[in-house]
Amino acid sequence: MAPGPVATSTLPSQNHFSSETNSHVPLDLFPDGIKTSGQHPPLYEQLRPYSAFPKHISGPTVWKTPDYLGSPEKEKKWTHRLTSEEVDEISLAADQFMSSGQALTGISKANFPLPKLSSYLEAIRDDLLNGKGFILFKGFPVQEWGNHKSAVAYMGLGTYLGYFVSQNGKGHVLGHVKDLGEDSTQTDKVRIYRTNARQFFHADDSDLVGLLCIAKALEGGESDIVSVHHVYNTLQTERPDVVETLTKPIWYFDRKGETSQGQEDFIKTSVFYLENGNGRVYSKWDPYYVKSLTRFSDKGIIPPLSAEQLEAAQVLEDTCQRLALHMILDVGDIQFLSNEHVLHARTEYKDHPPPAPRRHLMRLWLATPETEGGWKLPFHDSTERKRGGIQVDDRPPVALLDAD
Repeated sequence: MAPGPVATSTLPSQNHFSSETNSHVPLDLFPDGIKTSGQHPPLYEQLRPYSAFPKHISGPTVWKTPDYLGSPEKEKKWTHRLTSEEVDEISLAADQFMSSGQALTGISKANFPLPKLSSYLEAIRDDLLNGKGFILFKGFPVQEWGNHKSAVAYMGLGTYLGYFVSQNGKGHVLGHVKDLGEDSTQTDKVRIYRTNARQFFHADDSDLVGLLCIAKALEGGESDIVSVHHVYNTLQTERPDVVETLTKPIWYFDRKGETSQGQEDFIKTSVFYLENGNGRVYSKWDPYYVKSLTRFSDKGIIPPLSAEQLEAAQVLEDTCQRLALHMILDVGDIQFLSNEHVLHARTEYKDHPPPAPRRHLMRLWLATPETEGGWKLPFHDSTERKRGGIQVDDRPPVALLDAD
């Protein structure tokens, strides 16, 4: 049933959900026993007004591009070339998992042992959550291993950083960023990662995101990242009015039809939040999901974006571009990013002509619940292991080896 009109001065009523999505999860559908929680509105009573937000943020999550570019020593702070010993350990774990016959959607730390590498990955996880928020691994032998073993090794590695969650309504827990020829102008239907269009600065619906480069484009498709907290400090100095607009729960985010029965087609929320307890600033933003809702605003179901909101969105994008760190992912590189305090973007790209392979990145969305050191977010599923993501009814997880 279509949702009724929502007044701009009110918040939608908050549904009450069980604190545990996985009380009775069928193992034949969810082999690891954990179901993705999915997209939800925030707990509105936990949202804070602009006056409660800090005037300035300090600490390791605030970084500037010159901190990490300009010399090999600086680049070593955020890149790690896998050693032959580390590759061998990952390879052995992948071979053992593949020989076990278990479903790839059931992979976990328990059945993908990395006894030596695990302590290093634990430190990387902490840095992703509480430090600079990004790392680039190099030397993952995807061409030697092929897609199947690379996918197993990549997902197994990812389990040491978080719990993989579904990335779309089809249940894909191993995503594929690839141009499938879909029309990027149909923003209410098409996910941009399935096109070659530019992606503006955004965060995904997970705590962490991973991208493994299987094949590069002929040109373009390059990566940009930025510290949300550096952007926040810059805006607080230059445009505090924009920061205030971004803290208001006046922003509607499209769900693009990826909804469970009884759920609304959009979520009303803010762009900047305050973490419960610690008071850290958390961001949730994707302009493609904010500007694709004219099918509802044209009918008066939700208000259109105001001039204030349109300006705030543009100022945010312009500031991110001005402060961004640019990087190029080569074949065998893995980029892991925080979605809490890092925004990322990519340039438009052009693929090689056939028969050369198209640009292809394998993607992971990873959840880090607050009970395991993750951020304490103002959402009802903050303690769930697979918080966030996109879950449609009881659609099971799928881990395909290429885009469909």
